Amino acid sequence: MKALKNIFIGFLVSFIGSIPLGYLNLIGFEIYVKLGFNSLFLFLAGVIFVELFVIYLSLLFAKQLVSNKKLMKIIDFCAIFFLLILAYSFFASANQPIEQQGIVEKYATYSPFLIGVFLSAINFLQVPFWTGWNLYLMNGNYISIVNKDKVYYIAGTLVGTFMGMLGLILILNTLAQNTSSFSMYVIPVVIPFFFVVLAVVQIVKVYRKHYRNKTEL
Repeated sequence: MKALKNIFIGFLVSFIGSIPLGYLNLIGFEIYVKLGFNSLFLFLAGVIFVELFVIYLSLLFAKQLVSNKKLMKIIDFCAIFFLLILAYSFFASANQPIEQQGIVEKYATYSPFLIGVFLSAINFLQVPFWTGWNLYLMNGNYISIVNKDKVYYIAGTLVGTFMGMLGLILILNTLAQNTSSFSMYVIPVVIPFFFVVLAVVQIVKVYRKHYRNKTEL
């Protein structure tokens, strides 16, 4: 019973968390459009390979990570700069001459699995996400991490991430095929703008988390 509960909760949290548009979903969408389903499958496998270690370590050290305010502050700031760099990369690539390579084409010689591993490894946002969720679930006794119980929880989270990202990417591809304006504006306009919005949201979070109390004193 504990095993099924851990799998279900892990799947639910991960599936819902992976659905909102993020840079991994958008890059996965571009990989699917330009390189096909097999490459997308390998890309997603690379993403959840890294997530496996992130979730496992955050289960073990959730309380220590949350209490380390200096480390969490560094992670929060790195996320801001990373999102802005991604916004510029997509914008610059979309505005290059047609004969020049885009973001995906530049890395097409590498395995999509390795691309997924690399991009997931530098996804700073997943550290506070999983640390916060795991701490909440453990403190509320929603999951058990005794012995093999943590294995079932992690397995549920990995399947949830894979299915959530795959579903969203396929939906985006359907929109792109059925709506000409979507294909025309999504990469040069929508994706860069979305990353900028994410960066602004992250800046607000950093201010509220690290500076608002100080200014009110």
